Amino acid sequence: MIDKQLRVVLAEDSVILRDGMVELLTARGCSVVATAGTAPELVAAVTEHRPDVAVVDIRMPPTHTDEGIRAAVEIRAVLPEVGILVFSQHVETAWAARLLADGAAGIGYLLKERVARTSEFVDALHRVAAGGTALDPEIVNGLMHGGRRSRVDALTPREREVLELMAQGHSNRSIATLLAVSERAVEKHVASVFGKFGLPATDADNRRVKAVLTYLAESGTSS
Repeated sequence: MIDKQLRVVLAEDSVILRDGMVELLTARGCSVVATAGTAPELVAAVTEHRPDVAVVDIRMPPTHTDEGIRAAVEIRAVLPEVGILVFSQHVETAWAARLLADGAAGIGYLLKERVARTSEFVDALHRVAAGGTALDPEIVNGLMHGGRRSRVDALTPREREVLELMAQGHSNRSIATLLAVSERAVEKHVASVFGKFGLPATDADNRRVKAVLTYLAESGTSS
């Protein structure tokens, strides 16, 4: 069970959807400290409240193009400790790559129509707030096929599969279940990835995040 109450800033221009999300998150033990309907309001709210995580839609007023994710990039530059979870119906691979470009942990990108349960969304919020990642498989796939390879070339197909699932936020146990292999086998694949990416033995969670960021950065460099 997740015990920590997350402090959340929620940016969504649809009043009905925004109010509904506030109710759902509050019922799940989160504290929505502020809401925003525009990108400037989002930046101001995050600057004032310093939440654990900000939930950001990509397209917000006035032009409904990319104001939200531009604001997210701005927030990461000024307040890198604030987690960012992009929650949108739009796939913007180039902006996802830019959001991940500086190697900052604590990034999520979920597609609205693919989140089946509120618990999945709240779990993703906690992962992002803790410095992890929560990326929809479609986003990962878009980044994978966006550009040239380097260290990623050295990975076996199974290692890439494991790393892709890591990028989505799965634990070793969850990956083992999904791939129908032992958890020990997953641990060996993860250790091999760390070695091929030249990541020294430090905090395990930190290495996982760095491995994911390396994978995404070097798999989507032309995005």
